[in-house]
Amino acid sequence: MKLKIMPKAALPHWVERLNQQYRVVGPKQQHGQYLFGEVETADDLHLQYPSSILPPKKYLVPQREVLLSYRLDGSYIHAPIDPQPTVVLGVHTCDIHAIKLYDRIFSQGFQDQHYRAHRENTFLVSIECLHPCSEHAFCRDMDTLSVSDGFDLHMIDLGDTYALRIGTEKGSDLLKGFHHVFDALPGDIERLNETLGEKWPRFPYKLDFDVHEMPALLSAGFTSDLWDELGAECLGCGACTQVCPTCYCFDVTDEADLLLETGQRVRQWDSCQIHPFAMVAGGHNFREQLAARQRHRFMRKGKYQMDAYDMVGCVGCGRCARACLVHITPVNVFNELQRRSQAMVEEVLELEEVAA
Repeated sequence: MKLKIMPKAALPHWVERLNQQYRVVGPKQQHGQYLFGEVETADDLHLQYPSSILPPKKYLVPQREVLLSYRLDGSYIHAPIDPQPTVVLGVHTCDIHAIKLYDRIFSQGFQDQHYRAHRENTFLVSIECLHPCSEHAFCRDMDTLSVSDGFDLHMIDLGDTYALRIGTEKGSDLLKGFHHVFDALPGDIERLNETLGEKWPRFPYKLDFDVHEMPALLSAGFTSDLWDELGAECLGCGACTQVCPTCYCFDVTDEADLLLETGQRVRQWDSCQIHPFAMVAGGHNFREQLAARQRHRFMRKGKYQMDAYDMVGCVGCGRCARACLVHITPVNVFNELQRRSQAMVEEVLELEEVAA
């Protein structure tokens, strides 16, 4: 993997150059929060930012997207796929892992042509997290605190310079013709290794078990009373899933004009945590209870995605914990499930000893 060095003073010139060829988006501050939006100058960028409100997945799977335009008489149907070439700057490593999961999901079986079009026209420039971005983040536990692929360029802050790892040809193209980047020298590599070595102690482990034990833990806890307790607290608002970088549930609706001559099929984000999501014909709801929805949410993050794609379905970004109005956090849920599982094992061992 090629390593380049860019002085920080050159960043504004690079952003200006990128804007001449692409739509450039990155983390921006607005009303005390951080969100991904269009960047006109480097002054708009806040690369050392806490976790953004919404993940950058919104540029790959828009919150609302027209899948088809058509005439109702069947004489015309068209899939409007024309993504704008976009450079996404400052993507945290956890969000890169989430996009890698998306790549696998949307590329297996029937490939999603809209996602693929967005993905092929998107340049991902990630940045190394040197400090925790949120009190709720547990990316180290989920093995998402570092990244070795999935990006086009990866930035590491070395103080007065950025080290740039080139991950793909697309990443190399972003630097082509820009004369303020240089090959890394031995001193740069030494600083890079020191910076990366110093970051790990800043990220404490928060889970009481290894992430690879999570699928078995959730499977054993499928009938746990914990889900009923969470259901009693949950408001069913769906905020947790709306900010999640790995959720991809959507609803599809057909919208016709008033004359019933033309229409369009629209895809928009949905949530498994809201009441209508699991509603089927006859008014039946196969996840009527909030407890069942909470269980489904955590099973999906810690087991179902792992079983289906061999990739973790939660990247430990902590957005859902920050968004939850009743303070349901994945770290507390997973650790409580582990505590109850361990207590049950100890109880069984005690009974076996008494029986012996």
